[in-house]
Amino acid sequence: METKQKLFRELDSAAPKHTVFASNTSSLSISMIASATERKDRFGGLHFFNPVPVMKLVEVVRIGETSQETFDYLTEFGKSVGKQPVSCRDTPGFIVNRLLVPFLMEAVRMLERGDATAEDIDVAMKLGAGHPMGPIQLLDYVGLDTSKFIIDGWHERAPDVQLFEPSDLLNKLVAEGKLGNKTGQGFYEH
Repeated sequence: METKQKLFRELDSAAPKHTVFASNTSSLSISMIASATERKDRFGGLHFFNPVPVMKLVEVVRIGETSQETFDYLTEFGKSVGKQPVSCRDTPGFIVNRLLVPFLMEAVRMLERGDATAEDIDVAMKLGAGHPMGPIQLLDYVGLDTSKFIIDGWHERAPDVQLFEPSDLLNKLVAEGKLGNKTGQGFYEH
């Protein structure tokens, strides 16, 4: 967060006052990033999805101070680069990750409780819900360290929200350096 705030503080002093700022993030608060500037009315979020050339969605995130003009500009920018924009307030995870991350964490909790194996959880969600990959496979793809960073940040901001509870199993794997696809081992060996 400090790095983004420092960057936007510096940009704020250097850029013309009419310049619109946007930050691409999947989990950081746009309001907290924008707090480093004097142009909150010209600040929003653009959350592009990985891999960006393939994924068609962009979440356009508005904070309380974002002007309608800025929001419209960011929405049109998203369209101009071939994306389908959706609108969201500055809530943890915006739309997709707000729904996805608790779902992924519940899959990990099922593993922790011994309710099912990683393989069975993944097969069930692929064949039963039509998902292109299962939640455990997706966690390995995204990176266990990335998922831990997200859930830890949300838990810090909202410690009373049960959906944002950290996982002992996820913490253990990350501490062991088992980060998923990028290290060759996470929940699965790759």
